[in-house]
Amino acid sequence: MTLVSARPRSSTVHAFLPAGGARRRRASGRALGLLGAVLVLGLVVLLSLMVGNKQIPVTDVWVALFAPGDSYAHTVVASRIPRTVLGLLAGASLAVAGAVMQGVSRNPLGDPGLFGVNAGAAAAIVVGTAFFGLGSAATSVWVALPGAFLAVITVYLIGFGRGPGTPVRLVLAGVVVTAILSAVISAITLSLPTVFDAYRFWVVGSLAGRDPQVIIDVLPFVLAGLLLALLLAGPLNALALGDDTAQALGAHVGRTRLLGAVATTLLAAAATAAVGPIGFVGLAVPHIVRTVTGADHRWLLPYCLVAGPVLLLLADILGRIVARPAELMVGIITAFVGAPILLLAVRRMAERE
Repeated sequence: MTLVSARPRSSTVHAFLPAGGARRRRASGRALGLLGAVLVLGLVVLLSLMVGNKQIPVTDVWVALFAPGDSYAHTVVASRIPRTVLGLLAGASLAVAGAVMQGVSRNPLGDPGLFGVNAGAAAAIVVGTAFFGLGSAATSVWVALPGAFLAVITVYLIGFGRGPGTPVRLVLAGVVVTAILSAVISAITLSLPTVFDAYRFWVVGSLAGRDPQVIIDVLPFVLAGLLLALLLAGPLNALALGDDTAQALGAHVGRTRLLGAVATTLLAAAATAAVGPIGFVGLAVPHIVRTVTGADHRWLLPYCLVAGPVLLLLADILGRIVARPAELMVGIITAFVGAPILLLAVRRMAERE
Protein backbone atom coordinates (compact mmCIF):
# COMPACT_ATOMS: atom_id res chain seq x y z
CA MET A 1 0.00 0.00 0.00
CA THR A 2 2.87 2.30 0.74
CA LEU A 3 4.43 1.76 -2.67
CA VAL A 4 1.11 2.20 -4.45
CA SER A 5 0.30 5.44 -2.62
CA ALA A 6 3.82 6.80 -3.05
CA ARG A 7 3.78 6.41 -6.81
CA PRO A 8 0.77 8.67 -7.49
CA ARG A 9 2.10 11.17 -4.98
CA SER A 10 5.45 11.28 -6.78
CA SER A 11 3.80 11.52 -10.19
CA THR A 12 1.56 14.29 -8.89
CA VAL A 13 4.54 16.30 -7.68
CA HIS A 14 6.33 15.88 -11.00
CA ALA A 15 3.17 16.74 -12.87
CA PHE A 16 2.90 20.08 -11.11
CA LEU A 17 6.57 21.05 -11.43
CA PRO A 18 6.44 21.90 -15.17
CA ALA A 19 3.34 24.01 -14.65
CA GLY A 20 4.99 25.91 -11.82
CA GLY A 21 8.13 26.31 -13.89
CA ALA A 22 6.08 27.53 -16.84
CA ARG A 23 4.35 30.10 -14.65
CA ARG A 24 7.68 31.33 -13.34
CA ARG A 25 9.10 31.57 -16.85
CA ARG A 26 5.99 33.43 -18.00
CA ALA A 27 6.26 35.86 -15.08
CA SER A 28 9.96 36.39 -15.78
CA GLY A 29 9.21 37.06 -19.44
CA ARG A 30 6.54 39.60 -18.54
CA ALA A 31 8.87 41.30 -16.07
CA LEU A 32 11.58 41.56 -18.70
CA GLY A 33 9.02 42.84 -21.19
CA LEU A 34 7.92 45.51 -18.73
CA LEU A 35 11.53 46.54 -18.18
CA GLY A 36 11.98 46.75 -21.95
CA ALA A 37 8.86 48.92 -22.21
CA VAL A 38 10.27 51.28 -19.58
CA LEU A 39 13.48 51.58 -21.60
CA VAL A 40 11.45 52.33 -24.74
CA LEU A 41 9.55 54.99 -22.81
CA GLY A 42 12.85 56.58 -21.79
CA LEU A 43 13.92 56.75 -25.45
CA VAL A 44 10.58 58.26 -26.46
CA VAL A 45 10.88 60.91 -23.73
CA LEU A 46 14.33 61.77 -25.09
CA LEU A 47 12.90 62.05 -28.62
CA SER A 48 10.14 64.30 -27.33
CA LEU A 49 12.77 66.68 -25.99
CA MET A 50 14.80 66.54 -29.20
CA VAL A 51 12.22 66.79 -31.99
CA GLY A 52 10.34 69.93 -33.00
CA ASN A 53 10.64 72.96 -35.24
CA LYS A 54 14.24 73.12 -34.07
CA GLN A 55 16.10 69.84 -33.76
CA ILE A 56 18.26 69.56 -30.65
CA PRO A 57 21.11 66.99 -30.67
CA VAL A 58 20.95 64.37 -27.97
CA THR A 59 24.19 65.60 -26.41
CA ASP A 60 22.76 69.11 -26.08
CA VAL A 61 19.57 67.69 -24.54
CA TRP A 62 21.63 65.79 -22.01
CA VAL A 63 23.64 68.89 -21.11
CA ALA A 64 20.48 71.02 -20.88
CA LEU A 65 18.88 68.50 -18.49
CA PHE A 66 21.79 67.94 -16.14
CA ALA A 67 23.84 71.13 -16.53
CA PRO A 68 21.26 73.86 -17.06
CA GLY A 69 22.34 77.22 -18.33
CA ASP A 70 21.16 80.03 -20.59
CA SER A 71 22.04 78.47 -23.94
CA TYR A 72 19.62 78.20 -26.85
CA ALA A 73 19.41 74.42 -26.43
CA HIS A 74 18.53 74.80 -22.77
CA THR A 75 15.75 77.27 -23.60
CA VAL A 76 14.20 74.94 -26.20
CA VAL A 77 14.48 71.83 -24.03
CA ALA A 78 13.02 73.67 -21.04
CA SER A 79 10.01 74.70 -23.16
CA ARG A 80 9.42 71.07 -24.17
CA ILE A 81 9.63 69.57 -20.68
CA PRO A 82 6.07 70.54 -19.57
CA ARG A 83 4.68 69.16 -22.84
CA THR A 84 6.50 65.87 -22.33
CA VAL A 85 5.42 65.58 -18.69
CA LEU A 86 1.82 66.20 -19.72
CA GLY A 87 2.18 63.42 -22.29
CA LEU A 88 3.43 61.07 -19.59
CA LEU A 89 0.58 61.88 -17.21
CA ALA A 90 -2.20 61.93 -19.81
CA GLY A 91 -1.00 58.79 -21.60
CA ALA A 92 -0.72 56.77 -18.39
CA SER A 93 -4.05 58.06 -17.09
CA LEU A 94 -6.03 57.34 -20.26
CA ALA A 95 -4.53 53.89 -20.83
CA VAL A 96 -5.04 52.70 -17.24
CA ALA A 97 -8.53 54.24 -17.15
CA GLY A 98 -9.41 52.35 -20.33
CA ALA A 99 -8.17 49.04 -18.90
CA VAL A 100 -10.15 49.53 -15.68
CA MET A 101 -13.24 50.61 -17.63
CA GLN A 102 -13.08 47.48 -19.79
CA GLY A 103 -12.67 45.34 -16.70
CA VAL A 104 -15.52 46.97 -14.79
CA SER A 105 -17.97 46.89 -17.71
CA ARG A 106 -16.68 43.59 -19.12
CA ASN A 107 -16.88 45.34 -22.48
CA PRO A 108 -13.87 44.97 -24.82
CA LEU A 109 -14.87 48.26 -26.46
CA GLY A 110 -14.99 50.04 -23.11
CA ASP A 111 -13.55 53.53 -23.05
CA PRO A 112 -13.48 56.25 -20.37
CA GLY A 113 -15.92 58.18 -22.53
CA LEU A 114 -18.57 55.55 -21.78
CA PHE A 115 -18.99 57.03 -18.31
CA GLY A 116 -19.56 60.48 -19.80
CA VAL A 117 -16.18 61.80 -18.61
CA ASN A 118 -15.28 63.58 -21.84
CA ALA A 119 -18.76 64.97 -22.39
CA GLY A 120 -19.01 66.17 -18.80
CA ALA A 121 -15.67 67.96 -18.95
CA ALA A 122 -16.48 69.51 -22.33
CA ALA A 123 -19.92 70.66 -21.20
CA ALA A 124 -18.44 72.28 -18.10
CA ILE A 125 -15.86 74.11 -20.22
CA VAL A 126 -18.54 75.39 -22.59
CA VAL A 127 -20.97 76.48 -19.85
CA GLY A 128 -18.18 78.08 -17.82
CA THR A 129 -16.90 79.99 -20.86
CA ALA A 130 -20.33 81.08 -22.04
CA PHE A 131 -21.90 82.23 -18.79
CA PHE A 132 -19.13 82.71 -16.22
CA GLY A 133 -16.09 83.79 -18.22
CA LEU A 134 -14.03 80.84 -16.97
CA GLY A 135 -12.47 79.77 -20.24
CA SER A 136 -8.86 80.71 -19.52
CA ALA A 137 -6.08 78.11 -19.37
CA ALA A 138 -5.59 78.77 -15.68
CA THR A 139 -9.19 77.88 -14.79
CA SER A 140 -10.00 75.19 -17.37
CA VAL A 141 -8.82 72.33 -15.15
CA TRP A 142 -10.97 73.37 -12.21
CA VAL A 143 -13.95 73.82 -14.54
CA ALA A 144 -13.53 70.52 -16.38
CA LEU A 145 -12.88 68.31 -13.33
CA PRO A 146 -16.21 68.94 -11.52
CA GLY A 147 -18.05 68.61 -14.83
CA ALA A 148 -16.53 65.18 -15.42
CA PHE A 149 -17.26 64.03 -11.86
CA LEU A 150 -20.85 65.26 -12.05
CA ALA A 151 -21.40 63.39 -15.32
CA VAL A 152 -20.10 60.12 -13.85
CA ILE A 153 -22.22 60.50 -10.71
CA THR A 154 -25.26 61.00 -12.93
CA VAL A 155 -24.39 57.92 -14.97
CA TYR A 156 -24.13 55.83 -11.80
CA LEU A 157 -27.39 57.13 -10.38
CA ILE A 158 -29.17 56.24 -13.60
CA GLY A 159 -27.32 52.95 -14.07
CA PHE A 160 -28.00 51.66 -10.58
CA GLY A 161 -31.44 53.18 -10.15
CA ARG A 162 -33.41 51.23 -7.58
CA GLY A 163 -31.90 47.88 -8.42
CA PRO A 164 -28.45 46.36 -8.80
CA GLY A 165 -26.28 47.94 -11.44
CA THR A 166 -25.14 45.87 -14.41
CA PRO A 167 -22.52 46.60 -17.09
CA VAL A 168 -25.22 46.99 -19.74
CA ARG A 169 -27.23 49.45 -17.67
CA LEU A 170 -24.14 51.50 -16.89
CA VAL A 171 -23.14 51.66 -20.56
CA LEU A 172 -26.64 52.68 -21.62
CA ALA A 173 -26.73 55.33 -18.90
CA GLY A 174 -23.39 56.65 -20.15
CA VAL A 175 -24.71 56.83 -23.71
CA VAL A 176 -27.79 58.75 -22.58
CA VAL A 177 -25.86 61.25 -20.47
CA THR A 178 -23.27 61.76 -23.23
CA ALA A 179 -26.00 62.39 -25.81
CA ILE A 180 -27.71 64.99 -23.61
CA LEU A 181 -24.47 66.79 -22.79
CA SER A 182 -23.41 66.75 -26.45
CA ALA A 183 -26.70 68.41 -27.34
CA VAL A 184 -26.07 71.10 -24.72
CA ILE A 185 -22.56 71.68 -26.08
CA SER A 186 -23.82 71.98 -29.66
CA ALA A 187 -26.61 74.36 -28.69
CA ILE A 188 -24.26 76.74 -26.84
CA THR A 189 -21.34 76.67 -29.28
CA LEU A 190 -23.57 77.16 -32.33
CA SER A 191 -25.35 80.07 -30.65
CA LEU A 192 -22.22 81.82 -29.38
CA PRO A 193 -19.37 82.01 -31.92
CA THR A 194 -16.90 83.36 -29.36
CA VAL A 195 -17.46 80.31 -27.18
CA PHE A 196 -17.02 78.05 -30.19
CA ASP A 197 -13.68 79.69 -31.04
CA ALA A 198 -12.36 79.00 -27.54
CA TYR A 199 -13.87 75.51 -27.39
CA ARG A 200 -12.64 74.19 -30.74
CA PHE A 201 -8.97 74.43 -29.71
CA TRP A 202 -9.60 72.56 -26.48
CA VAL A 203 -11.86 69.84 -27.86
CA VAL A 204 -9.33 68.39 -30.34
CA GLY A 205 -6.84 67.52 -27.62
CA SER A 206 -3.27 68.78 -27.60
CA LEU A 207 -0.16 68.71 -25.43
CA ALA A 208 1.06 72.05 -26.78
CA GLY A 209 0.21 75.44 -25.39
CA ARG A 210 -0.86 74.23 -21.95
CA ASP A 211 -0.02 76.15 -18.81
CA PRO A 212 2.70 74.25 -16.86
CA GLN A 213 0.66 74.90 -13.71
CA VAL A 214 -1.81 72.33 -15.08
CA ILE A 215 0.68 69.60 -14.20
CA ILE A 216 0.60 70.55 -10.53
CA ASP A 217 -3.18 70.88 -10.60
CA VAL A 218 -3.92 67.41 -11.97
CA LEU A 219 -1.02 65.46 -10.40
CA PRO A 220 -2.84 64.59 -7.12
CA PHE A 221 -5.84 63.25 -9.07
CA VAL A 222 -3.62 61.20 -11.37
CA LEU A 223 -1.61 59.67 -8.52
CA ALA A 224 -4.76 58.83 -6.53
CA GLY A 225 -6.40 57.26 -9.58
CA LEU A 226 -3.34 55.19 -10.48
CA LEU A 227 -2.93 53.91 -6.93
CA LEU A 228 -6.59 52.94 -6.69
CA ALA A 229 -6.51 51.24 -10.09
CA LEU A 230 -3.46 49.15 -9.21
CA LEU A 231 -5.07 48.07 -5.93
CA LEU A 232 -8.10 46.82 -7.90
CA ALA A 233 -6.08 44.42 -10.07
CA GLY A 234 -7.09 41.32 -8.07
CA PRO A 235 -10.82 42.16 -7.78
CA LEU A 236 -10.94 42.99 -11.50
CA ASN A 237 -9.54 39.53 -12.29
CA ALA A 238 -12.32 38.00 -10.22
CA LEU A 239 -14.94 40.23 -11.85
CA ALA A 240 -13.87 39.00 -15.28
CA LEU A 241 -15.17 35.53 -14.32
CA GLY A 242 -18.71 36.83 -13.87
CA ASP A 243 -20.60 38.32 -10.95
CA ASP A 244 -21.64 34.99 -9.41
CA THR A 245 -18.17 33.49 -9.62
CA ALA A 246 -16.58 36.69 -8.31
CA GLN A 247 -18.90 36.67 -5.29
CA ALA A 248 -18.12 33.00 -4.70
CA LEU A 249 -14.42 33.88 -4.67
CA GLY A 250 -15.06 36.52 -2.02
CA ALA A 251 -14.95 39.62 -4.25
CA HIS A 252 -17.34 42.50 -3.58
CA VAL A 253 -18.81 43.10 -7.02
CA GLY A 254 -20.64 46.34 -6.28
CA ARG A 255 -17.72 47.84 -4.40
CA THR A 256 -15.29 46.84 -7.15
CA ARG A 257 -17.43 48.51 -9.79
CA LEU A 258 -17.84 51.63 -7.69
CA LEU A 259 -14.12 51.93 -6.93
CA GLY A 260 -13.33 51.16 -10.56
CA ALA A 261 -15.61 54.00 -11.62
CA VAL A 262 -13.88 56.32 -9.14
CA ALA A 263 -10.44 55.38 -10.45
CA THR A 264 -11.58 55.78 -14.06
CA THR A 265 -13.10 59.17 -13.33
CA LEU A 266 -10.06 60.47 -11.47
CA LEU A 267 -7.73 59.44 -14.28
CA ALA A 268 -9.83 60.32 -17.31
CA ALA A 269 -11.13 63.57 -15.84
CA ALA A 270 -7.63 64.74 -14.92
CA ALA A 271 -6.24 63.88 -18.36
CA THR A 272 -9.18 65.44 -20.20
CA ALA A 273 -9.06 68.59 -18.09
CA ALA A 274 -5.32 68.95 -18.70
CA VAL A 275 -5.00 68.27 -22.44
CA GLY A 276 -8.54 68.03 -23.78
CA PRO A 277 -10.37 64.90 -24.92
CA ILE A 278 -7.98 62.50 -26.68
CA GLY A 279 -9.48 59.42 -28.24
CA PHE A 280 -8.23 55.90 -28.89
CA VAL A 281 -5.55 55.81 -26.18
CA GLY A 282 -7.88 54.40 -23.53
CA LEU A 283 -9.43 52.02 -26.05
CA ALA A 284 -6.44 50.83 -28.06
CA VAL A 285 -3.64 50.53 -25.49
CA PRO A 286 -5.30 47.84 -23.30
CA HIS A 287 -5.98 45.74 -26.41
CA ILE A 288 -2.39 46.11 -27.58
CA VAL A 289 -1.04 45.23 -24.13
CA ARG A 290 -3.26 42.15 -23.81
CA THR A 291 -1.41 40.55 -26.72
CA VAL A 292 1.60 40.44 -24.37
CA THR A 293 0.12 40.08 -20.88
CA GLY A 294 -3.18 38.33 -21.45
CA ALA A 295 -6.16 39.31 -19.31
CA ASP A 296 -4.37 39.34 -15.94
CA HIS A 297 -4.84 42.86 -14.57
CA ARG A 298 -1.83 42.44 -12.29
CA TRP A 299 0.30 42.72 -15.43
CA LEU A 300 -2.13 44.52 -17.72
CA LEU A 301 -2.33 47.70 -15.60
CA PRO A 302 1.46 48.20 -15.12
CA TYR A 303 2.02 47.62 -18.84
CA CYS A 304 -0.71 50.16 -19.69
CA LEU A 305 0.95 52.60 -17.29
CA VAL A 306 4.05 52.50 -19.51
CA ALA A 307 2.55 51.85 -22.97
CA GLY A 308 0.02 54.70 -22.77
CA PRO A 309 2.67 57.45 -22.57
CA VAL A 310 4.70 55.73 -25.31
CA LEU A 311 1.76 55.86 -27.73
CA LEU A 312 0.72 59.40 -26.82
CA LEU A 313 4.23 60.87 -26.98
CA LEU A 314 4.98 59.10 -30.27
CA ALA A 315 1.76 60.56 -31.69
CA ASP A 316 2.78 64.00 -30.46
CA ILE A 317 6.25 63.65 -32.01
CA LEU A 318 4.72 62.56 -35.31
CA GLY A 319 2.41 65.58 -35.23
CA ARG A 320 5.43 67.87 -34.95
CA ILE A 321 7.13 66.24 -37.95
CA VAL A 322 4.45 65.75 -40.60
CA ALA A 323 3.23 69.37 -40.75
CA ARG A 324 6.42 71.36 -40.24
CA PRO A 325 6.74 74.21 -39.48
CA ALA A 326 3.19 73.91 -38.14
CA GLU A 327 1.95 71.03 -35.96
CA LEU A 328 -0.93 68.58 -35.98
CA MET A 329 -2.68 68.24 -32.62
CA VAL A 330 -2.04 64.95 -30.89
CA GLY A 331 -5.76 64.09 -30.77
CA ILE A 332 -5.80 63.95 -34.59
CA ILE A 333 -2.70 61.75 -34.74
CA THR A 334 -3.99 59.25 -32.17
CA ALA A 335 -7.15 58.79 -34.24
CA PHE A 336 -5.14 57.96 -37.38
CA VAL A 337 -2.47 55.89 -35.66
CA GLY A 338 -4.59 54.21 -33.01
CA ALA A 339 -7.22 52.77 -35.35
CA PRO A 340 -4.93 50.49 -37.42
CA ILE A 341 -2.94 49.49 -34.34
CA LEU A 342 -6.18 48.49 -32.63
CA LEU A 343 -7.30 46.48 -35.66
CA LEU A 344 -3.98 44.62 -35.81
CA ALA A 345 -4.11 43.88 -32.09
CA VAL A 346 -7.67 42.57 -32.24
CA ARG A 347 -6.80 40.42 -35.25
CA ARG A 348 -3.80 38.97 -33.44
CA MET A 349 -5.97 38.19 -30.41
CA ALA A 350 -8.50 36.44 -32.66
CA GLU A 351 -5.74 34.32 -34.24
CA ARG A 352 -4.62 33.15 -30.79
CA GLU A 353 -8.10 32.01 -29.79
